[in-house]
Amino acid sequence: MSQANELYQQVILDHNRNPRNYHPMPEATHACHGHNPLCGDNITVFAKVDATGQLLEDMSFQGTGCAISKASASLMTSQLKGKPTAEARELFGEFLEMVKGGLDPESQTNHLGKLKLFQGVREYSSRIKCATLAWHALMGALDRKETASTE
Repeated sequence: MSQANELYQQVILDHNRNPRNYHPMPEATHACHGHNPLCGDNITVFAKVDATGQLLEDMSFQGTGCAISKASASLMTSQLKGKPTAEARELFGEFLEMVKGGLDPESQTNHLGKLKLFQGVREYSSRIKCATLAWHALMGALDRKETASTE
């Protein structure tokens, strides 16, 4: 097993067993439930957005799903908490392109950080939806939708 694959597996397992920001958020201003009909993952993303609508003051998630979907939600909320909503939208695009194979995660023009670990998902097309579920839910929340899907 390559060193990159081993690191990927360790991070996924860690964030699955000990997800960060895993709790409901009663004070959330935005929330969206995401569902992956292929595997049954269900994740609700909560966001507290400032009055201007431009800053993700706080984020959390809750739900059930495979290790990849929970780890992706955990890393996403950790990386985006305290960031501008515009940056969240930009990162969503970069993350989606990376897992689909259209973006080189080592390029200096992206802002993926630790999220680069998910580049291996592109080799397993059925897992792309697992990795992107929380992201679709976040975009749904920012767009004031109640539900989002990976379809």
